[in-house]
Formats: sequence, structure tokens, C-alpha cells
Amino acid sequence: MSVNQEFEKTGSIAYLCDEYLKNNFIDPEASERLGVKRGLRNPDGTGVLAGLTNVCDVVGYDLVDGKRVPTDGKLIYRGIDVEQIVRAAYAEDRFVFEEVIWLLLFGSLPTPHQLASFKQVLEAHRELPKDFAEDMIMKAPSPNIMNKMARSVLALYSYDDNPEEQSLTNILSQSIALIASLPTIMVNAYQIKRRVYDRQSMYLHLPQPGQSTAEHILSTYRADQKFTKEEAKLLDLCLVLHADHGGGNNSTFACRVLSSSGTDTYSAISAAIGSLKGPKHGGANHKVMEMLGYIMEGVKDHSDDAEIAAFLRRILRKEAGDGSGLIYGMGHAVYTKSDPRAVILRRNAEHLAVEKGFEDEFRVLCAVERLGPDAVREVKGTKDVCANVDLFSGLIYRMLGISEDLFTPLFAISRIPGWCAHRVEEVVFANRIMRPAYKYLGHEQEYIPLEERG
Repeated sequence: MSVNQEFEKTGSIAYLCDEYLKNNFIDPEASERLGVKRGLRNPDGTGVLAGLTNVCDVVGYDLVDGKRVPTDGKLIYRGIDVEQIVRAAYAEDRFVFEEVIWLLLFGSLPTPHQLASFKQVLEAHRELPKDFAEDMIMKAPSPNIMNKMARSVLALYSYDDNPEEQSLTNILSQSIALIASLPTIMVNAYQIKRRVYDRQSMYLHLPQPGQSTAEHILSTYRADQKFTKEEAKLLDLCLVLHADHGGGNNSTFACRVLSSSGTDTYSAISAAIGSLKGPKHGGANHKVMEMLGYIMEGVKDHSDDAEIAAFLRRILRKEAGDGSGLIYGMGHAVYTKSDPRAVILRRNAEHLAVEKGFEDEFRVLCAVERLGPDAVREVKGTKDVCANVDLFSGLIYRMLGISEDLFTPLFAISRIPGWCAHRVEEVVFANRIMRPAYKYLGHEQEYIPLEERG
């Protein structure tokens, strides 16, 4: 019997909670009074400047005379607007996630020869070490794929002949191997979860040569291994748009914090996965799909903007939806007028939405994107709100037949190149352990001998 089960059996856990609350309290207003920047946010909502990076820039506003001025959002990988990358991918009808991995890791666009060689290296690392799937995944299944991915990444430490070395050569080698193998880990973990927890058949397909990352995921995920190029390209697009989002997002910052301590690559990446699992960070598209269900049911005419806007106001007043008062997929810490990822996904997902019978749901989400900002301003008085990438990503995954169990894990697959790029930068250039300060608010008390405590 676990300690927690024993507490629950005896009723002690309620007592312990009461004991904690009796002796612990921090007034949220104390943060403002003492100049503490909660969430590492400045009073104007901007992030506290904590480091320097060449990897990625997220542009959502201009600072004019110390004030934020809204501007169209831009996502910039190594100086290149992601919009240019996406347009090139569709104009040239090819997959580009592997190119983005190279760009984020090394800082420049690969030559044709470099890209071809890099793809071969990634392919070579997709298959997991001998008996890894059986020993590390099948024998210890998890109902949550993110937890299984984090544990599997930590387990790979034991399969590395040189896991601790902090040289650039070693960290890059580890990074490339993790980027290549994490999709295989994800699909294997999902298939075992299906068998053990969902009581459904599982399919463990081997990686196929010559496939892009998106094709590899769909091929190993689907029972018949069949998919169209349009489906794979849309998944490739999602991977590209989630590949990085600056050094300050929670999971990347977690990776950099651990990296600053000198710990190994596997520990740093596992921590990033744990951060991304949090619903405040990587799980928002689940809530968007839940909200979409409420709208589809609660709005009679899905083409009526007035009716949809009225329902959104009800959501904000906690009269509809899940009672949170939030329009999921709306709002961002940096973007003000637009999130370029949401714009790109909307533009490129429409055709497949119509083809697969999701046109109605897609149109409703477009209405939320269009009407949501005014509803938020009217009810909450909040300015500069726009749709974010989560508004459309969940529906795209559903259109591709991907289980909600994999929505956040796919985010991790997309983001690991960014995590690795920031880890390399932290180790090579920052070279100082992160150590912010916390203000102590506890009161002084005397030590009382055990026999005198009542």
C-alpha cells in the first residue's frame, strides 16, 4: 500500500492538508508590493529579459516610448520568416520539417547535399535500440503518452556510451538521435496504451526508408500505413510551425534552466517534455476541441455570426462552455493582432477540411477567430487579443484521424529541435547556472523540544 493510500485509508490526508494550510499563506498582492515579477512577467505583460539567443524571434508588438503597439505577428527562425519557409514548401511541393531542424540546430539553410545526408542520418536513428520498445515501453505502459515519452528519453541515457560529456560534438549527436527517435517512441507508447488501457488492437510498424518525419508518423500510426501526400504535408506544416517559439516559452526555458546546471541532454529534454505536458502550455488544443463541441451544440445556425458572437459572450460570462470564462485558442502572451501560425494553418487546412467533411467545424473556428476579439473586449475589457495556433491545430489533427492522446505529444515532436538548439546555445555560450531569487516571507519562530510540543 502506498503512503498516499495509507493516508486516504486513515483519513490522515485531510488532516495533513489542514495542517499545511494552517501554517502557509502568501498574499498575491505582496508580489506587486515587493516588486516581484510573477510568472517572470513585467507589469506591462512582456517577459522578463533572461537571456540572449540567435535561434528564434517572436514578434507581436512594437515598443514605442515604452508602450506596446500591436503589430501583425511574425515567427522568425534564424532570421528567416517562417511564412517564407511555408510558401516555399507548398510552391515546391515538398516536406520541409527536416530542413527546419537543420536551420534551428546549425543556423543556416542546408545545401541540397547537406539536406540529403541529414535526412539519411535522421532515418538511421528512427529505429529504437535493440529491445528498447519491449523493455522500456511495453513492460511499463502509461495512460499518458507525454509521461511515457519523458521516461523513455531518460531511459535512453542508459543506452548511450557517453551520456554526460558536454562537448558540442556529443550534445549535437545526442540531439539528432533524440529528434529522430522521439516520433517512434511516441507511436510505440500510443500503441501500447491502446492495447493495455483502451483494450484495442495495437500495430507496431517498423520505420520505412525514404520517408519524411510526417510520413513516418502517419505510416507507423495508421494500421494500414496508408496516407495521402496532402495529409502528410499538412502534418509537416504543423511540425514546422511548432518547431520553436523563442527561449522564453515555458518548456524551452525549462530546458535551458536544466542545461545551465551542467546536467545531461536526456535530463534536460525530459524536463522540457514535462513542462509541455502542462495544460497551461501544451494542452490547449484539447480544450479548443471541447469548446468547439459546446458551440456546435449550443448554436443552432453555424453560419450566423450574431448567434456565434452571442454564444462566445456567454462563454466569457461563464454561462456556457466549461465554466472557465475562457475562449480557448484566443489570446497570447506575445502576439497581439495575429498569430502567424494560426493564419498559416487556417489558410492551408481549408481544402482538406472540406474534403474530409469537417467544413462546418472549420467555418465555426474561423468565426471564433473573427468574432472572439470583439467579444473579449466587450465582456472582459481586454485589448489586443487574437486567435492563437491552438485554435486550428486540434481540428487539423482530428481531420488526420489522430487521437487526442497524441495532440500534445505531437507538439513535443515538433518542439524538440528548438529545445535542442537552445540547449546547445545555453551550454556553449551562456555557461552560467540560472539562479533567480525568491523573497522570504516566513516569520521567525523558536525551536521547541519534541517533548514540549502540544
